[in-house]
Amino acid sequence: MRFLSLTFPAVCAAAAVSKCENLTKRVEWRKLDDAARQQYTDASTPLLRSSLGTDTFCTSMRAPSRNAATKESCREFPLPLKLTAMNIMTSTLGYWDWSLDADDTPKSTIWDPKTGFGGNGSPNKTESIYDGRAVRKCLNNGPFKDLIPAYLTTEYDPHCLSRNWNDGSKNVGNMLSKNYNKEAVAKVQEVKDYDHYRQKLEAGPHGAIHSAIGGDMIPNTSPNDPIFFLHHTQIDRLWSLWQEEEPKTRTMEFAGYKTQDHFDGTKPPPASLDDTLLMNGLADGLKVKDLMSTQSSLLCYSY
Repeated sequence: MRFLSLTFPAVCAAAAVSKCENLTKRVEWRKLDDAARQQYTDASTPLLRSSLGTDTFCTSMRAPSRNAATKESCREFPLPLKLTAMNIMTSTLGYWDWSLDADDTPKSTIWDPKTGFGGNGSPNKTESIYDGRAVRKCLNNGPFKDLIPAYLTTEYDPHCLSRNWNDGSKNVGNMLSKNYNKEAVAKVQEVKDYDHYRQKLEAGPHGAIHSAIGGDMIPNTSPNDPIFFLHHTQIDRLWSLWQEEEPKTRTMEFAGYKTQDHFDGTKPPPASLDDTLLMNGLADGLKVKDLMSTQSSLLCYSY
């Protein structure tokens, strides 16, 4: 994929990782001006179209969702959207603080068709799936309503971008907001050690947003939906804030397993700061320890 192949080598070629001298500040989506928001959608729309290699994009983005490397992947993969070879998006990558919307998530301005990401999938615009036994509800407004992601699994399957808002049932309700409101987030942030912290963050706010939006935002296909990046940048933000509470111990605190699933009954090997994050041939791998601080010369941003 062109934007990845042009971007990552420049990033990975850094001779040494030092402290960044000119940090970029990431801000909440609603604090970006209209021009910056438009730059974001203009940049992400062509990157997600099959003509730019959606297949490579979807495959490369599918990091295991319950291992220690996940948040490192989330920290690394939004970077190409900020540094596209096309130089379309010149503003900083924003984040979506969903805790601000938890009182009424379906009415959040994030779903505005002009200044946001469009709304729910429409029952009046559908595609048949599972041999006609179910339908996919396609977006019918917003900047991504005509987006055609190329993959659902590892098989080529062009389809509309879909969302299926829910509250854990067929009802939209308040989209599982009890899992990511301010109180829920505060409880996660109070966890003292990284291993339990990552599990609480993953199973709580992170997973709830994926489930509540539904459609392409389910884990296997979630990078198909451009809101994925703002969601994961918020996860990265919370982790960064957690690190800043006790920077001397938490900045390099790491735990978990190298792989998500072992079906042979054996225990996966433990994760290490010296593990290499592979880039699927798009660039040289990066050491976990070099990505632990957002304020390093390699990442160079703050919240």
